Amino acid sequence: MRDDPTFVEQIQRDLRDVRWLGPEEIRSRGRRRSQRKIVVATVVLALAGVSAVAVAAPRKSPSPALPAAAPSASPTRHEITTDALLQPADLPQQVDVQLSQSGLGEPVRLADMLSYCRTSQGRSEGWQTSILSRSQTFVPKRAAPILTQSDGLVTQDLFRLVPETARQLFASLDDLVAPCATWLSVGPVMTAGGTRTGEALHRWSVVRRGFAGDDAAILRDSLTVTRDLETGQPLGDQPSPILVAVVRVGDTVSVLRLGYDGTEAELVQLAVAAAARMCAAANPPC
Repeated sequence: MRDDPTFVEQIQRDLRDVRWLGPEEIRSRGRRRSQRKIVVATVVLALAGVSAVAVAAPRKSPSPALPAAAPSASPTRHEITTDALLQPADLPQQVDVQLSQSGLGEPVRLADMLSYCRTSQGRSEGWQTSILSRSQTFVPKRAAPILTQSDGLVTQDLFRLVPETARQLFASLDDLVAPCATWLSVGPVMTAGGTRTGEALHRWSVVRRGFAGDDAAILRDSLTVTRDLETGQPLGDQPSPILVAVVRVGDTVSVLRLGYDGTEAELVQLAVAAAARMCAAANPPC
């Protein structure tokens, strides 16, 4: 007779020594396991709701606890709402039409003529890029059915930029206009007798700073009358200077332009009003 038990016999002997749980204890352990699964599932769902990146990222060591936000901290603003723009009550005369539009990733264009001056010399336009923007044009009451550029009372472009980019825009203004400090523009001119080739001398400069918001500047293009390149005769009246106001409040920048008959004093007054309105959109808040 053999002494070594078979594999099956050994299992049968081991099973005789096992203590089987009673029905009540089995149900009790089942309830505790279910509760643990519910708790774990709730924690995972909560983490997923807070940040999918945080759940997926590997963690070699526990992250330090984040300090609680101060009760007075204001949430970061993203969208530019219409109340951050100039309102009809801010304008010196009544308006009939208000045209507006918004955009993403738009360049902060200060003046088309300044852009043309730079690119005609083989330079970049030099504009900073915004995150988002909102623009509007006010047209005075009883404007002509067909509008021309001079019919616009005020044009405003309001941009949100990366904060450092907004500050850099003002730090680079002198370098931006320097190539156009004395620039002779030559091109076609429409006259009553047809198209002629004319020339005019432009002088761009930064003429005023620090009168509104966190930063402010007035850009002015003092240009001569356009003259016929062949005859030297004037091809029109002496034009008014091109004026552009640029205002920064936090991470927002506003560019303001008046119609041809607008004055520098009027532009400064509107820039001050615009800075006060921009507080509704700026980060940090005013």
